[in-house]
Amino acid sequence: MAAAGGSGGCWFLALALGVSLLKCLLIPTYHSTDFEVHRNWLAITHNLPVSEWYYEATSEWTLDYPPFFAWFEYALSHVAKYFDQEMLVIQNLNYSSHATVFFQRLSVIFTDILFVYAARECCRCVNGKRPGKELLEKPMFVLAVLLLWNFGLLIVDHIHFQYNGFLFGLMLLSVARLFQKRHLEGALLFAVLLHFKHIYIYVAPAYCVYLLRSYCFTANKADGSLKWSSFSFLRITLLGLIVCLVSALSLGPFAVLGQLPQVISRLFPFKRGLCHAYWAPNFWALYNAVDKTLAVVGIKYKFLDPEKIPKASMTGGLVQEFQHTVLPSVTPLATLICTFISILPSVFCLWFKPQGPRGFLQCLILCALSSFMFGWHVHEKAILLAILPLSLLSVESPKHAGIYLILTTTGHFSLFPLLFTPPEITTKILLMLLFTVYSFSSLRALFRKEGPLLNWLETIYLIELVPLEIFCEIVFPLTPWKLKFPFIPLLLTSVYCALGITYAWLKLYVSVLTESVTVRQKAE
Repeated sequence: MAAAGGSGGCWFLALALGVSLLKCLLIPTYHSTDFEVHRNWLAITHNLPVSEWYYEATSEWTLDYPPFFAWFEYALSHVAKYFDQEMLVIQNLNYSSHATVFFQRLSVIFTDILFVYAARECCRCVNGKRPGKELLEKPMFVLAVLLLWNFGLLIVDHIHFQYNGFLFGLMLLSVARLFQKRHLEGALLFAVLLHFKHIYIYVAPAYCVYLLRSYCFTANKADGSLKWSSFSFLRITLLGLIVCLVSALSLGPFAVLGQLPQVISRLFPFKRGLCHAYWAPNFWALYNAVDKTLAVVGIKYKFLDPEKIPKASMTGGLVQEFQHTVLPSVTPLATLICTFISILPSVFCLWFKPQGPRGFLQCLILCALSSFMFGWHVHEKAILLAILPLSLLSVESPKHAGIYLILTTTGHFSLFPLLFTPPEITTKILLMLLFTVYSFSSLRALFRKEGPLLNWLETIYLIELVPLEIFCEIVFPLTPWKLKFPFIPLLLTSVYCALGITYAWLKLYVSVLTESVTVRQKAE
């Protein structure tokens, strides 16, 4: 990517205002238990001293985000009291007055201003010199739409309900700053982000390696080699100070109170089990499906004793620990090892054959996808951590555009079960259809001279999502299986989408590794 000026303008403002209006129209829609989670956090931080924030357990939705997010809720609570004081009563579980709904929805929309600004900065980092007769065919315009109107972010934040917008804004802004060679600012933004939501630790290896390699070392211009004589102790000291100061500001008060173990136990609740209540479409969904299939076959052909099968069901919709029936059960350590091994190749490529900020972005996406594929108790919403940054690469090359179309289509479709109430079915289908049609048409127009972005097999796979949705939403509810096997739509959606996401992950990895070999051969 190359810096390009003039990405701002009326068209960007129009896009931002348009999506903000849509978000306002979504205020009355269904909201999940996450709405009550954040209402409870407002009440906790507003009424209790800091020393009790991570101990309070009146509600089952205890505070389990890092301290910066707790302070964010504290700040919001002082505005919330002017809308409805009752929402700030800890004992008012599941409280959702009209004023409460309006305030919480509005708070998400307002904090999205940071995401809008970050999207604008990312657009400025895109190479806008690709020929195109119309504004609609310019990479900057396409990227702005892919970010601002991202279907997954819309439904997760503004229907399901969460505050991912401003958090992704921090991440994308830090990425933009690294593209602009403002390394310390990028590092500061990412350090702050980690103390807002610790899931972003998934991509921390990419930041650590890139900053160490590109900021702390000065590479030999002739062959790109590194020597300790080119290492800057001043620069690594500055990076270390940023990390330490941010961490001290966030965790310091709890360390003084002797509460760090309690905070950490809330942030990393390993007793929640391998998979979320709804399986994220990753490797473990495929693993669970194979185990379930082997169990059914084993019982049918009397290889297994039904009485000895664990009662905790992987498909029961509960967050809990369970044992696999046939395959070896998976531990948190096993998932950590798998995740570590899966990100190593991308990290090695970033270190030994760097390609500047673009190589960093590829590594960041692979770290996010690898953690999604093999992590412990991964939420399906975490796929956005890979989809949004991949948007930046999708407007740069047809290869990444094809991978983006596969990942974003399957990843967004996998979010459908989050919105299961009848009034939202039409909304989610229409919004995804509009976003998907735009993604395909705009990227195809952007790379019309490079040929098809997808091969025939990839196209067929994506088209098959249509009959899958028809079966899950229309056909299955009319069958007698609905009462006996209520988990089947979730299982089918998760497993089918897991195939596409796994394929996109592998294809991106092959692309990065092949590209690194090509760069090495040219250098030699």
